[in-house]
Amino acid sequence: MARDESNIANEVMLAASKQSTTLFKNVRGLFWSLDMQRKVAAGLQCKGSSDLIGFRKVKVTENMLGKEIAVFVALEIKTKTGGNGSPEQKQFIEFVKNAGGIAGVCRSDADAIKLLS
Repeated sequence: MARDESNIANEVMLAASKQSTTLFKNVRGLFWSLDMQRKVAAGLQCKGSSDLIGFRKVKVTENMLGKEIAVFVALEIKTKTGGNGSPEQKQFIEFVKNAGGIAGVCRSDADAIKLLS
């Protein structure tokens, strides 16, 4: 049975939680307010932002006194046949990586664990 991106995202979030990583679904778009009077923006309003965003807890080496910091994580979820992402998604992934974050395309929880290791 083929898995859709939502199922893969849920598996990735669970696997990431076991790797000191907290991820959130980045539901991007405009939605009506409860009173239906205005539209409200949700998610990162950056075109190409990844499906899952969050942070990984990292222990800093002794030159920073062993403090833990959060490293930004952005994972683009794709099915086995879902391609490698739009140009904007690829640009967002490169932006995060160039800034020192962890980012990439995941087609399974195993892909996520590999990226987070």
